Amino acid sequence: MEVILLEKLGRSGSVGDKVNVKAGYARNFLFPYAKAIPATKENLANFEARKVELLKAAAEKLSVAQGRADKLNGMVITISANAGDEGKLFGSVGTRDIAEAITAAGQQVGKSEVLLPDGALRELGEFSINLALGSEVTASVKLTIVAA
Repeated sequence: MEVILLEKLGRSGSVGDKVNVKAGYARNFLFPYAKAIPATKENLANFEARKVELLKAAAEKLSVAQGRADKLNGMVITISANAGDEGKLFGSVGTRDIAEAITAAGQQVGKSEVLLPDGALRELGEFSINLALGSEVTASVKLTIVAA
């Protein structure tokens, strides 16, 4: 199915690109979240009229995400958790825990923005955690897990 993208989508393309996607992806994700429209002659004409507005909105979104990244880069977060003698945690520290710790430190972050390589952290120590704040913007925070 051929669609016109209304915002930048990772590897698919950027604003205004005409791309082929699977029908289910378009029907279940792109159309309901207003990320794309079907590539018909009528929609192409409407898109050309709105193109400047959409590009301006995309640039604004990018600058907001970049501003958040500037505030978050280099931030140091400490989480205390119950641990055994060998440094293994009783449980784990996941994306929700990290997002709550960053939010408690003064910066609003959702758990879906936290990127963990192995799903959850299960031992004491220092870790570098990446945050996906937009399609092109990432930030890195330092997380220290200490015994409670």
